[in-house]
Amino acid sequence: MDRAAAAPGTASDVAGIPAFPGITDVFDPRLYAAGVPHARYRLLRDHRPVAWQEEPEVGGWPAGPGFWAVTRHADVVRVLRDHTTYSSWTGATQIRDPDPADLPFLRGTMLNQDPPAHGRLRRLVARAFTPARVDAFAGRVRERARTLLAAARDGAEDGAVDVVASVTDEYALLNLTDLLGVPAADRGLLLEWTVRVIGYQDPEDAPAPLLGPDGTPLNPRSPALLGEMFAYARELAAHKRAHPGDDVMTALAQAGLDPAELEMFFFLLTVAGNDTVRSAAPGGLLALARHPDAYRRIADGSAPADRAVEELLRVHPPVLSFRRTAARDTELAGQPIRAGDKVVVFHASANHDERVFTDPDRLDPGRSPNPHVSFGDGPHVCLGAHFARLQLRVLHEEWRAALPAPELAGEPRRLVSNFINGITRLPLRVSGPPARRRRRARSRPARRHRS
Repeated sequence: MDRAAAAPGTASDVAGIPAFPGITDVFDPRLYAAGVPHARYRLLRDHRPVAWQEEPEVGGWPAGPGFWAVTRHADVVRVLRDHTTYSSWTGATQIRDPDPADLPFLRGTMLNQDPPAHGRLRRLVARAFTPARVDAFAGRVRERARTLLAAARDGAEDGAVDVVASVTDEYALLNLTDLLGVPAADRGLLLEWTVRVIGYQDPEDAPAPLLGPDGTPLNPRSPALLGEMFAYARELAAHKRAHPGDDVMTALAQAGLDPAELEMFFFLLTVAGNDTVRSAAPGGLLALARHPDAYRRIADGSAPADRAVEELLRVHPPVLSFRRTAARDTELAGQPIRAGDKVVVFHASANHDERVFTDPDRLDPGRSPNPHVSFGDGPHVCLGAHFARLQLRVLHEEWRAALPAPELAGEPRRLVSNFINGITRLPLRVSGPPARRRRRARSRPARRHRS
């Protein structure tokens, strides 16, 4: 097939949008530093919902063979649910191809497996990550939100702080390490590892990449660069076997996993568990700062808190994209796809699909139904979604109780990444009276969600 013939219209379709020849680019990580490219997504949804994308060299990372970008909600859900056609195991789940020598290692995590092997591992970790265990941390999560917000308010210069540095990074990290059972003295290591793995495309957010013998950057997910994390996981598991607690690492240490499986679970929970809330929390606050009417509806109780959290997740999904590989020749939205082709779903595009969401550019905190795909769909739906929702709801409740309506005090900075929808700097005003509300938010269990 001539893939050039499968390309959508050029930049002339949407004024001011540059493009590779014949292609509306949604791959380049640098695009996302300016914001999620919703105009580009809309162009693809309307004219080429399964569009061929080039993979040029960017920032020292080598060029790739290209992939199919899937941008409509129905097609994204179809890909995520159909693991027999669209495999996580074949080529793993990142857009760029891993080094072939690393692929067997990457297949050790359940993120990069297909059923039935995926199901066995997921059931093991699900027994450690139960809603009951998560809910038991609700009081600690609330106290942490209160403490961090009060410290940010009291330490603000000119009434403003960077809430990423002052609140949300610590909030996400400390909540996760409590749940995992990581000793307080070791918690900084988890943030360091997360930044290294997640922020690798951003020259300001991650340390300079290590280079291989050929001069190209080494994948931060390769075994060569994860040795320190894996050694720590083994040491922590041994400690938990000798000194068990009511935490996830104790449950995993006692689950009968082989050492490699335990290491990969620790890697997945550390990185994905931390960065989900680390991205979603400031993203939600930024959305509310830009939509004060929506904030007022939440603050006065006219929009239920649970629905508001879902809407904030819809407009700011923590993850922008995930890759699958076609296991056989197939067709998606009328587009033939060959076995071995990379197929990448774009969550942020699916969440703005006009075919599913009325007025998708409007932040509607009372939106219902709200079938967003911010936590995925199908067998790989986010295992930590329940914990993430709990943390986000509590953070917003405590913000409303203690601080004024979110208001920008400077320009935010976004992560350079086509994978994580990250905010690395968010200056907000934190002084002044808290928003008026009809009633004080009360602690209540977060709604259960499939894990």
